[in-house]
Amino acid sequence: MAVLERLNDLIWGFPMLVLLMGTHIYFTIKLHFPQKNLIYALKLSLGKTDNEGRNLSPFSALATTLAATLGTGNIIGVSTAVALGGPGAIFWCWITGILGMATAYSECYLSVLFRAQNSDGTYVGGPMYVLKNGLHNRNLGSLYAVCTLMAAFGVGCTTQANSVTQAASASFHLSPHLVGIALSILTGIVIIGGVRSIANLCERTVPAISFFYLLGCALLLILYHRVLPSACLLILKDAFSFGSVAGGVAGATLQHAVRYGVARGLFTNEAGIGTSAIAAAASHATEPRTQAYVSMTAVFWDTVVMCLITGLVIVSNMLYDPASVAGIAETGLTAAAFNHLPYVGDAFLTISLAAFAITTLIGWSYFGEKATEYLMGQKGIPFYKLAYILMIYLGAIIPMRLVWESTDLINAMMVLPNVLALYCLRRQIKA
Repeated sequence: MAVLERLNDLIWGFPMLVLLMGTHIYFTIKLHFPQKNLIYALKLSLGKTDNEGRNLSPFSALATTLAATLGTGNIIGVSTAVALGGPGAIFWCWITGILGMATAYSECYLSVLFRAQNSDGTYVGGPMYVLKNGLHNRNLGSLYAVCTLMAAFGVGCTTQANSVTQAASASFHLSPHLVGIALSILTGIVIIGGVRSIANLCERTVPAISFFYLLGCALLLILYHRVLPSACLLILKDAFSFGSVAGGVAGATLQHAVRYGVARGLFTNEAGIGTSAIAAAASHATEPRTQAYVSMTAVFWDTVVMCLITGLVIVSNMLYDPASVAGIAETGLTAAAFNHLPYVGDAFLTISLAAFAITTLIGWSYFGEKATEYLMGQKGIPFYKLAYILMIYLGAIIPMRLVWESTDLINAMMVLPNVLALYCLRRQIKA
C-alpha cells in the first residue's frame, strides 16, 4: 500500500496534471471548441437508430460507454475526492469533464477512422488500433491493450465489486463472499452472450438507473436548499485555496484539490484514457465526426452532470449537518448525505450503487474482451471471460484503499500511449 501511494504521488504530480489538462485545452482550442455543439451532439445521441448487422448503433455504443463510466466513480469516487482533496476537488473534477469532451471527441474520431473489420463484418477499434494502423506501431498498440486488460480486471472488476460489498455489508449486513458470488453470476450471464447482449442490457438499464439516482440527489438538494449557495461558494473558494480545507474532512492544499479532482474526473469519464473509443469503434456509423459527437456526450452526462450533482450533495451535507461527517471514512461522505433521505436513505444508495456497478462490470468486460482479441485473437476470449468473472469475486473481498490506489496507477499507465497517439495524429482529426 505504501509503495502504491508513493508511486501515485509521483505519477499524479504536476507533470501528469499538466499533460492531461494541457491535452484537454489543446484539443478544445484546435477543434474550435466542440463543446459549443453540445446540443447538436445530444440530439444525435438521443436519436436512437437500429443496430446494423452485428455492429452497434451510435446510441448502443454510447450506452455501452456510459455503462462502463457511470458507476462507483460518480458516487464513491467523488466522496474520496472530497475527503482527500477537499471540496475544491469538485471544481477540478467538473473542469476535467468540460474540457475533456474535446479529448473524448478526438479519441473516438481516430478510433472510427483507424478501426478494423473482422471476417464476420464486425468493427473493432480503440487506441490500440489507432497506434497500430495510424502510427504503424504494433508494439505500442500491444502495450495499450495489455494496460486495458489490466484495467478491466482492476477498474472494471475490483473497484465496482468492492464498492457494492462495502455498501451491502453496511446496509444489509451481507457477507462479502455472498455479494461477490452474486455479482459474478449476474455479470457472467450477460457477458457470455456477447456484445449484442451487453448493448441490449445497457440501452435498457443505464437511462433508468441514472434517472433513479438523480431523483434521489434532487430530493436531497431540495432538503439542503438553504445551504446550497454556501456549498457552491465553498467549492469555488477551496478550488484555489493554498491553505487547509474548510469542513475538517482532511488537510488539503491546491495541489491536493487538483490532483484528486482531476484523477477522479479521469477515472469516471476516462477522457484521456481512451477506453470509450473502443465502444465508439463498434458503431456502424460511417462518418467519424458523427460518432465522435455522440461519444463526446458520455463525458457530459458522466462528469459535468453526475459528478457535479453528487459533489453538491456531499458538500451541502457537510454544511447542513457537520456532525454526520465527523470521523467518517473517506468513502462514506455520499452515504452520510443519503442518510438524510427519510426511511430509505441507506437502501436507496445501496441499490443505486449495485445497479451502477453491475452495468459498469458489464461495460468494462467489453473493453477487456476487445483488448484480449487484439492480443490473442478470438480464441482467447472464452478464457478472458472466465478470468473476468473470477476477478469480480476476488474484488469483493480486497481492501478498498488498495483498490483505489491500484486504479489510479493503471489509469496513469493508459494515459501516456493514448495521448501520444492523439498528438501524433492530430492533423487527422477534423473539427
